[in-house]
Formats: sequence, C-alpha cells, structure tokens
Amino acid sequence: MHGAFNGKFLRVDLTRGTTEVEEVPELTTRMYLGGSAMAAYILTRELKAGIDPLGPDNILVFTTCPANGSPISGTNRFTCAAKSPLTGGYGEGEAGGWWGPELKFAGFDGIIVTGQSPRPAYLWIADGKAELRDASHLWGKLSGEVQDILTAETDKRARILQCGPAGERGVRLANIVNELKHFHGRSGLGAVMGSKRLRAIAVRGHGKLEAKDPQGLQAVLKWFREQYKRDADMLHKYGTSRNVVGMSADGILPTRNFQEGQFEQAKEISGQRMAETILTDEGTCFACAIACKRDVDVPEMGVSSKYGGPEYETIAASGSACGIGDLKVIAKFHQICGEYVLDTISAGMTIAFAMECFENGILTQADTDGIELRFGNGDALLAMVEKMAKREGFGDVLADGAKRAAERIGRGADQFVLTVKGQEIPMHEPRGKQGLALAYATAPAGADHMRAPHDPVYEGFHPSGAHALEPLGLCEPLPRLELSPRKVRAYYYANQWWNLCSSLGVCHLAATPIDILGITPMVNLTRAITGWDTSLWELCKVAERGKALARVFNSREGFTPKDDRLPRRLHEAFTSGPLKGVRIDPDTFARAVRLYHQMEGWDPETGWPTFAKLAELGIEWAAKPGETW
Repeated sequence: MHGAFNGKFLRVDLTRGTTEVEEVPELTTRMYLGGSAMAAYILTRELKAGIDPLGPDNILVFTTCPANGSPISGTNRFTCAAKSPLTGGYGEGEAGGWWGPELKFAGFDGIIVTGQSPRPAYLWIADGKAELRDASHLWGKLSGEVQDILTAETDKRARILQCGPAGERGVRLANIVNELKHFHGRSGLGAVMGSKRLRAIAVRGHGKLEAKDPQGLQAVLKWFREQYKRDADMLHKYGTSRNVVGMSADGILPTRNFQEGQFEQAKEISGQRMAETILTDEGTCFACAIACKRDVDVPEMGVSSKYGGPEYETIAASGSACGIGDLKVIAKFHQICGEYVLDTISAGMTIAFAMECFENGILTQADTDGIELRFGNGDALLAMVEKMAKREGFGDVLADGAKRAAERIGRGADQFVLTVKGQEIPMHEPRGKQGLALAYATAPAGADHMRAPHDPVYEGFHPSGAHALEPLGLCEPLPRLELSPRKVRAYYYANQWWNLCSSLGVCHLAATPIDILGITPMVNLTRAITGWDTSLWELCKVAERGKALARVFNSREGFTPKDDRLPRRLHEAFTSGPLKGVRIDPDTFARAVRLYHQMEGWDPETGWPTFAKLAELGIEWAAKPGETW
C-alpha cells in the first residue's frame, strides 16, 4: 500500500461461496473517500429498493477510510452499512478498534458482501488473499468464545469482527463488534450479518500506510502531541462518562425514558465513581493515545474486563433512562449486550419504554413473564435484556425495538415510544440542545448523536469554543436553547464536517473541533496521506455527496419529509429541574426542518434531492426517475 488507499475492494458472494478482487478507480476514491460516503455510494448504486433487509438480496458493506493506519490518535474508525432491518431505510454504523486498519494492511479498502450462505460461514483474509470457511462450530456461541476460537484457528494476532447470537436470531437491535469492545452500533446491522449466516470476518495484514508527504504527516503528529498535553486529560481519565454529573446538573441527562432530565443517583453512575470502584484499566484503539475506553471487573456478577466496560451511552441507556443507579448492574448489562452483540442504546431504551408501560398499567407481570418491569429494578433489566437477546418470552416482543413492540402491545403503548424513523433516540436530551434536535430528526439512519455537533459547541462552552468552527464560517456563539435560522445555518455547515469525519475515519472524540484535532489539521492530514491538493471545500463536498445519497436511498424506500420528526414527548415541557418549562416548540421546529431541507436542496414534498443539487455534487445518476435537465 502506497498512500492512503489500496485501490481494491473484496467482493464476497455468499450464495455462490466465491470471493473476487475489484479495482476502485481513483476518481471514485476522490469523490467518496471511504467510510460513510463510500458506503452510501455502493448501497445506492447497487441495492434495489424494496428488498427484505433480512433476505439474501441485502448488501452488507464494510468501508475503511483514508486516515486508517496513520499514527494520529483517533484515525481508526471505519463504516459498516446495509438496509436497516430496524428502520427499513439506510443503515450505518462506525466503529473504532484495530479491525479497520488491519483490513487496509491486508490489502483491501473495503468488503462488499452479497447473497446468503447455505450454512454458517466465516471469512478469513490474510495479506490480499481471502477464503470462506465453515462456521458451524461457531454458531450459537457467545462472542468471547468465537474470538478465542478464531484467533487459534487463523492467527493469534488476527483481528476478529463478528455478529453474535442476537444477530443469528435476527434481533433487529443486534450490532456488529470487533475485538469484543468496538461496536458498529445502531441500525440492526448485526441482524443483517446473521441473516447472511456470516458469523465473523478474521483479518491479518502486514502492510502499512505510507504517506505521500511524510513530512506533512509528521507536522500534524507533532501538533497533535502538543494539543494532547493540554486537552485530553479528562477524556483519558474518565472516558465518555466524564460528564454524567454535569449533564444531570444541567437538566439534560435522560431519566426514566426521558420523563425527566435530572437523575438523583447521577454521581453513583458517573465516570468518577467508576474510577473509584470497578475500573481496572483504560482501553484504547489503534494508535490512539487518548485511551477513552473503560475496562471493568465485577467478579461477584461474572463481569470481566475481556468485554471492556460501559461508556456514556450505555450508562445512561441502562442507568438513568431505566432509573437504575447501580454501576455493577450497568456493567453486567453491558457485558450481556457484548456477549450477544446487542445495541446498548436501543436495548436500554426499549426496556425503558416497557418499564413506563408497566408503571402505567399497560403491561402486567402476566405479560412480562412474571418480571416486575419497573424503573429502578436492576434484576428486571438484566433478566429482560437476556430474554431479548435470546428472543425468549416477552423478550421476543422487545427484540425488534420499541416501535414494533408498541404495535404488538397496543393499548396506547405508542405514547411512550421515543424513536425517529423507528430507531430509539440516543442519550442526549434535545430539549436542552435544540440544534441537536435537527440532527435527530433528519439523520438518514434515524436519531444519531454522532451526526452533528451538540449545541455547547455553538455556544462556546468548550475552551476552544466557537472559534473552532471559524473555518466553516461560523463565528458567533449561539445559545443552546435557540432554534432559529442562525442555528439552522450553523447546523447545516457543521453537519458537513461531522459527516466528513465518518468518511475520513476519524473519531468524533478526537477530531471534531471541540476536541483535540480541529478542522484545519485534519485537512492537512488528508493532504499529507493522499498527496492530493485538496481543500476543506472539496472534502465537505464529499460529506454532502454521501448525505445526499443516503437521502436518495431513503426516498426510494418511501421515506418523505414527514418522517423527519421527533417523538411527541420532546415537544412537551420539562416539569422540573433547571429546564422546567422548556420544550421544543413544534411549529418552530417544523419551520427549522423545512428551512434545513431547503438549504440541502431536498424536494419539500418527496425529500428527494433535486436534480440541480445532485448535478452540483456530480451524482446526477441518482436523480429521481423521470427528472433530468
């Protein structure tokens, strides 16, 4: 490999049991880079509308990114995408760890998986060669067992990516994990992998990234090291759970299924309390000095650091959102989800939905297999999440997510569902971050906290403050509760950069402007590793291209602007706490969404990007049938 790309994808046809190498033209690479935008390009180009997401016609795509394999911290993330069995639309998730760089070192920039294997299989890739192997002995085993078996069968330094037993059973909340600790969260992608009977992909490579401009790369590395000394301590020390207490104090910690924004036991589930009690080590990803991952042990509950430890989203989804203030219970929940490879956000929020139904008499113990499914009941949480992963009893009702569960339960259960496009909302309260509400409503895969800056960035909350967004032309601080044309404009521009991070392969905790790496250094990194005379403008167009194609994908599947909406609860005012009386005004929000659609060049009736917008992006081939110039 010379430079940021191999110029090769591996295509795997599981139905035929074949693999072949495809060349990727440099122009395609320049237009889509990798990661998110490249995945959207492949799926929109190849996948027919209307197919069953759990059938053989779905396509599962893994795309690495140009920055993968660089020595800069946080440049290890890669993308998995498919039609989502949870939403029925575009599905995507990013993960860190080592697997993405390892795939590049093995000679491939991505993998396109089609068809369905007649029997369980796994894919073994080593230095440019690939073979499908029988995986009957892996089927039904927990993720930790599969990890151990495959490193013994292939190479002790192989990197293992897998769906788990939840994916095998078609649980629509199932994830994909690599190295047991790094998850492609959201969208139910593990169910797609399981439906294809592809249990795992093991990779070993001996290549390396060779920057086209080594001196330019060293300059970025030197700059990063200086910034790291100044900015990374809190994230390294406490991980993503560093802000649990502060978020509760501000009234924006999701509590009891978003009924409240403050949790009385926030200190008990904080990163600080974890460091004092169950933390054993700080985990990390490829070449990352930040080391924000957590490893925990709770021997009396069978919790092992082999599966890492809970991060903020898991802590809030299984903790405050379910009214549970016991870190040990949260750690056990995390491990169960890790063993079966289940999305912790969707699992936690689906159980929180069921808990609220139970407390309002919609569900009884006769429905829930005798489990008293109330807020604060840790035993109930653990019992139910395992039932979901196994599709046992009432767990089978919840295994497809809160929206489908409410449809099966009836009796008014839908009033307690908090989803966008069918996907459970993440653990950030948009009533207290009203620009983030736009991201939740308009993200193609459903509510996604990683698709846009959170409002404290606009406000200048971070030491780098609003100045970090100046390269995007955003120079004035904006209050977090403001929802105005100014905020819509800020979201429109900042969203381009956040999406670009998912095509460059850089972690939002390291490379978004409020953290260590900023916009200009990332542009310089791209120039150094690719050798291109590129610019912020060109790179943001890559992000816009990917976003437009994901929108086209959803439009073909029947989504319209009416699907860019929030759960009704978020339009209701807080009844207590520092944000008492605050809500997202539905009329103001509708105007904001409409204005954002106009900025993006999306048709107000269909949501499909206009021919003019697609032509401006160089992708007029994706225009609505019948539209031309």
